[in-house]
Amino acid sequence: MRRAVSCRIEAEIREADGSAALVLAVAPAAEAAVVAESLVVTQDGMDLPVLELADDHGGRLHCLTNVRNGRLAIFYKATVAGRAAPPPAREIDLIHYRRPSRYCESDRLPGFAGDEFRGLRELPLLDAVSSWVGTRLAYVAASSRSTDGAVATLLARQGVCRDFAHLVIAILRSCDTPARLAAVYAPGLSPMDFHAVVEAFVEGQWHVVDATGLAPRHAMLRIATGRDAADVAFLTSAGCCVELSRLEVAAATDGPLPTEDPVLPVQLG
Repeated sequence: MRRAVSCRIEAEIREADGSAALVLAVAPAAEAAVVAESLVVTQDGMDLPVLELADDHGGRLHCLTNVRNGRLAIFYKATVAGRAAPPPAREIDLIHYRRPSRYCESDRLPGFAGDEFRGLRELPLLDAVSSWVGTRLAYVAASSRSTDGAVATLLARQGVCRDFAHLVIAILRSCDTPARLAAVYAPGLSPMDFHAVVEAFVEGQWHVVDATGLAPRHAMLRIATGRDAADVAFLTSAGCCVELSRLEVAAATDGPLPTEDPVLPVQLG
């Protein structure tokens, strides 16, 4: 399976100081078999230099420094051949991803998680949590704030993909299961955008959990991985104000999309 992915981002940069910087997380992670790619970044029609840095779990960050006021345009595209094995689990990961984090307040949910999922472990737990979140939450565009975490989502019973993912992660961590968030390209997603899913470590492997059910997991392509949305933002700024005016994401396979079986264990590739 070959996948073609791209994104176009346009924004106005304001109030930039002399050290303003932007960080992009839009390229497939290092384990992906990228056969062709390009990244063009311009400001007011002039090319900007880009520095690539390695992030956790194979993530690739592209950094822009000394950004000034003006019109910013970013265009990235890549073709990826086949599916890659996920990065191996480290012992430190299994500790790190059991802990509460900014958007996944698992330390506030053990009572709820214990009542709803008592006695479940491993794959049956993943199935139960994904089903519960997917059926109890409504997917509503623009229904949540950027500061909302898992507890706010549980109370509101609605959100977008990152909200579904944060709640799944927080519940799994409350059940002593390591869980983390992955930003992905997701062929078949509608409306198309960057997508957020969960990886949970059970039976010796990281398995994808997507309570939204909006795209087949076999076709997803990892971009970045971390504790929650704070670690995987597609655009991060420092020393300036960014006013986003355009965001277009595309992801497609070279053949029919894989059939999605929600109870089948899947690894992100």
